[in-house]
Amino acid sequence: MSTRIAKPHPRMRKQPRQARSKATVEAIIEAAAHVLSGLGWAGFTTNKVAETAGVSIGTLYQYFPDKLSLLAAVRRRHFDHVLSVIRDSAEDQKPLRKFAQELVRGMIAAHSIHPTLHQVLLDEAPGDRGSRAAHASFQAQYLNHYATAVATYRKPRKGADTETVARVLSSAIEGVIHNAARRNMLAAPELQKQLVELICAYLSGAGRIGR
Repeated sequence: MSTRIAKPHPRMRKQPRQARSKATVEAIIEAAAHVLSGLGWAGFTTNKVAETAGVSIGTLYQYFPDKLSLLAAVRRRHFDHVLSVIRDSAEDQKPLRKFAQELVRGMIAAHSIHPTLHQVLLDEAPGDRGSRAAHASFQAQYLNHYATAVATYRKPRKGADTETVARVLSSAIEGVIHNAARRNMLAAPELQKQLVELICAYLSGAGRIGR
């Protein structure tokens, strides 16, 4: 196994300003996610992404200097989507079951767009200091959103601090969703039902969970 430390990869060459250029960049990122999900890292090339997006390779290079910068954009978009799901689900102090239902539906939808993408990002795509820093930032925000939900829906219990409960809850949801994506089971109604029950039971304390 190589011990070479990857250098930080370049980010976007320029940020889109106008609506048309923003739409072009979004189409390129969507095409990159599609190619990564369908062909894996081995089949991921800037030419294939440009072809899938319906743009010239020159247009792609105006914004993304190489496929590593495309990879970073795909990661950022997935992170942003997941964070928005958790944040929006916990808004307005809705009833616990409604929160759980919205969270599960949103997380399943976020991972159903390109079901194999997350596996490629975890198992195949290279990482560097930049990607690790982005993931660390995502994790901090991710846990913060879960901690907010825990503080809203779970009554304080001796020996069960909010951060620990948030880590357990997020890990349980993440594990179920990722395993289901790998097995092509995200659309199973029973999966959604059981995950909602798990969240409600854990946060409400049913069955003396956390005693």
